[in-house]
Amino acid sequence: MTISREYTVTQDIRICFLGDSLVNGTGDETALGWAGRLCVAAANQGTPVTYYNLGIRRNTSQDIQRRWQQECALRLPDFCDARVVLSCGVNDTVIEEGRLRMSPEAACENVRALLREAQQKYTVLMVGPPPVEEDEQNTRIAALSRSFAHEAETLGIPYIDLFMSLVDDEDYTLEVSNGDGYHPTSKGYTKMAQIVAASPYWWF
Repeated sequence: MTISREYTVTQDIRICFLGDSLVNGTGDETALGWAGRLCVAAANQGTPVTYYNLGIRRNTSQDIQRRWQQECALRLPDFCDARVVLSCGVNDTVIEEGRLRMSPEAACENVRALLREAQQKYTVLMVGPPPVEEDEQNTRIAALSRSFAHEAETLGIPYIDLFMSLVDDEDYTLEVSNGDGYHPTSKGYTKMAQIVAASPYWWF
């Protein structure tokens, strides 16, 4: 299967970044997160972008799947170059009261439904979940990231894996460990942005 890497750039580019607190940029003292950094870089390179950070703390794939259509429809009119970036998964792998917040099967169903619907109207990209401090949860995140990559590939949607690029990065893991175990500071979000920007699937 071949995933197209050619995109038409117009002057009215609008991007909705859908996700959780790691899309929101929680913990980043600059309040940019990785999404903001990518769009600042695009503007600095001569491609102005209107971007909407739709990351909500504690959101699972199910939460995002339930809200994304209304939120994107309000921000991405038909006349613009409309794009969607989805990134989620960490909250799905959290264990609360003895069970996963979202089973891997349900998480994949949510992502599959969202991606399938989104690609009917928008140019879509998926960015995988990053690692956290706890090893056991990282095992679950790694497996879910692989499953998400498969779902995206099946639909012909590009997927950028953050987990494998960051799990052995000592600077990133130290940032997360020094924080709340989940969120880095600006340095960690800069690393995320650099990984996405270096991918041939990123648009700018």
